[in-house]
Amino acid sequence: MAPSGEQYEISGGDYRAVVTESGGALRLLEHENRPLLDGFPPDEMASGGRGQLLVPWPNRIRDGAYSFGGRSLQLPLTEPGRHNASHGLVRWVAWRVDEHIADSVTLTYRLMAQSGYPWTLDLRVRYAVSADGLTVTQSATNRAAEPAPYAQGAHPYLTAGAGPCDGWELTLPAATRSLSDPERKLPTGREPVAGTDHDFRAPRPIGSTVLDHAFTDLVRDDSGRATVGLRDPASGAAVALWVDASYPWLMVYTGDDNAAGTRRRSVAVEPMTAQADAFNSGEDLVTLAPGETFSASWGIHTLP
Repeated sequence: MAPSGEQYEISGGDYRAVVTESGGALRLLEHENRPLLDGFPPDEMASGGRGQLLVPWPNRIRDGAYSFGGRSLQLPLTEPGRHNASHGLVRWVAWRVDEHIADSVTLTYRLMAQSGYPWTLDLRVRYAVSADGLTVTQSATNRAAEPAPYAQGAHPYLTAGAGPCDGWELTLPAATRSLSDPERKLPTGREPVAGTDHDFRAPRPIGSTVLDHAFTDLVRDDSGRATVGLRDPASGAAVALWVDASYPWLMVYTGDDNAAGTRRRSVAVEPMTAQADAFNSGEDLVTLAPGETFSASWGIHTLP
């Protein structure tokens, strides 16, 4: 068996994707055989969070500790070097197929109440491809008898070619950047991007800019979508990631602290319903009432 378990292929509208049993992760996405995603091969585990789903929180929780509903709770420190709980509880679990047809696959997982997160959630993710590209819909239903804190995200790495990403043009429709400390990568404040090296509201080359920040105050179209674009001027190849109105945050990461073979090879653009440490700050944190379902969508497609 592959390290990431069963492989679920879907195709439609010249797009092809592969989703894995492990983590319900998006391992591969192509358009007319051109990679849009810097994923991972079938004989390897996901590295650097590649394609994984981040539930019931994305990014980090300081010291893995938080309070909710009058209780003080402690999560395992899954990023021990920085003393944080990182990227949720479902990155490596085995998701079950609910439906798999030619152009879509739906996976489910029941996240049981446990130490540090004493609520049961029914999770669902649907990947679908069409002539419009890939659409991913992530949902969570609270099966506990009490309200539950919740946030979600995903960790795709986009590619516009062989890399490095320095020469690619980035369009990032965000007016504000979250600041973080360099040691633990936790929020310390925020600043407007205007007049800084992190202003990509108009497309321009990434150059030597190091990106490892959450961005917000997103500019959206009439449907509520915000869209990030990457283009390689040399080849004309381009890719875009969009988020619906339920995602106020985008984490953008050029992988400069990754291993030598993958640093700046691609750009992670991570949809997030809340930024780092939301379990403590409460900012944009969803409180799921018993029986309530939260659902949000994002997607990837080519650009002309």
